[in-house]
Amino acid sequence: MKLSPTDDSAPSETAATRAVLLMAYGSPRAPEDILPYYTHMRGGRPPRPEALAELEARYQAIGGRSPLTEITLAQASALQDLLRSEDGPGWSVTVGMKHIAPFIEDAVAELVSAGIRDAVGVVLAPHYSRMSVAGYVERARAASAGSRLDIRFVEDWHLEPSYLSWLAGAVSGKLSEMGPERAERAMVIFTAHSLPARLREMGDPYPDQLGETAAAVARILDLPRWDIGWQSVAQDAGEPWLGPELLEVVKQAASEGTRDFLVCPCGFVADHLEVRYDLDVEAQQTAAELGVTISRTAMPNDDPAFIAVLRDLVRRGMASPG
Repeated sequence: MKLSPTDDSAPSETAATRAVLLMAYGSPRAPEDILPYYTHMRGGRPPRPEALAELEARYQAIGGRSPLTEITLAQASALQDLLRSEDGPGWSVTVGMKHIAPFIEDAVAELVSAGIRDAVGVVLAPHYSRMSVAGYVERARAASAGSRLDIRFVEDWHLEPSYLSWLAGAVSGKLSEMGPERAERAMVIFTAHSLPARLREMGDPYPDQLGETAAAVARILDLPRWDIGWQSVAQDAGEPWLGPELLEVVKQAASEGTRDFLVCPCGFVADHLEVRYDLDVEAQQTAAELGVTISRTAMPNDDPAFIAVLRDLVRRGMASPG
């Protein structure tokens, strides 16, 4: 979304004067993008051939590509439309990705070039960690240093009331599909992307925030059985990562007699590899082996109710001290 340049004179009625910097992880758009994408994820170090082949195989299993980038752009477009419909044409929404173009630095440069002075930065990840959200914020701040652009960041929103309401509706809807008897016996597992376990020693809030989100939704719905599990746990990182891993939670509960599982990947807000592969392929293979059912909630994507959640975050950010 290109912004119209402005200068120090009064802006036109259609010129953007306030902006949202919407930040996301990004994903390869085509098979040939996987190597540079993976290399960027690794800080410029090319992956081992076998690791690259494994990642390529996962993308192939979900159709050859992830829809994450396109969904992020759709979320941005819908958010811009909503803000403009409610508050007038002075809003614009620009996307910056962590590991693929348009990069965060590209998005900030666009805002600066357009003469935007006030912006709200939102990372499309509800739970804060120094190893995740903080990195987005640091890059945006560095890119805007020395300019007149003031970015106010919403750094976590794991207990945002409208997001909890969205999650509760998603969980409730899937449980209703099971029927009352199966739903009563089902285990709901809330998940997010794992990170190194040393976060706990560092006092990082990320592990606790997942638990807080899960507990809040469980209270809203009065869930009889629920737990948390972690996705994408690195097995060869040379250090332990946050656990228990999702499928270990499933296996343990299945061994104790649980037959139905509902996964709510509340740490993610769009369909992407960790959803389409981890949950729709790998978890289904495990379900078949165990003789259980594993379903998942739909992802927020550009659902209008979720776009309203982002609107609420933007308003919170704009009202915060500069």
